[in-house]
Amino acid sequence: MLRLLWGIVLGMVIGGAVAAVLIKGLGIVTLGALLAYPAAVLTGALAGLLAGKPVWAKDARIEAGLKAFFGALLAAGLMFALRAWAKLDLDLTRFGLGQGPIGELAATSLPMIGVLLSLIFEVDNLFGADDAKGAGDKKRVEASGSPRLRAADAAAEEVESGADEADKPGARRKS
Repeated sequence: MLRLLWGIVLGMVIGGAVAAVLIKGLGIVTLGALLAYPAAVLTGALAGLLAGKPVWAKDARIEAGLKAFFGALLAAGLMFALRAWAKLDLDLTRFGLGQGPIGELAATSLPMIGVLLSLIFEVDNLFGADDAKGAGDKKRVEASGSPRLRAADAAAEEVESGADEADKPGARRKS
């Protein structure tokens, strides 16, 4: 439950940060097609790098890279879906965030994409963590239970003990 809440918060922060850069930094409140998809791709890549197992975690660079790549692809698809089918008009001019369909406003579309992708990656990591814990708890079985292995070990010990005796001073060497 805590991981899901963390995914929601992280997605809001990621999508909100990209939207804040567009709105406050560049002055763009409504997204045209040429800016909507690159912004969504950036949001998806950041969600892939930071959500679930983050890029700085041990042995997570390849996983985070794959999540970033597929997060970018999913984000572009989600932006298409929002722009094509989510026709709910919002008026956020009171807050300086623009007016228009929900898929065209940076303040609404990018945080929604960030939250959805962060939740997907957190849930994926949630189920993968249990499998990794169970794999480390397995005990190894001793291999010397088989008669063939015991005979091979005994032969190896004889060869080693013969080599040790030949190395002693005063021992006869066979030629």
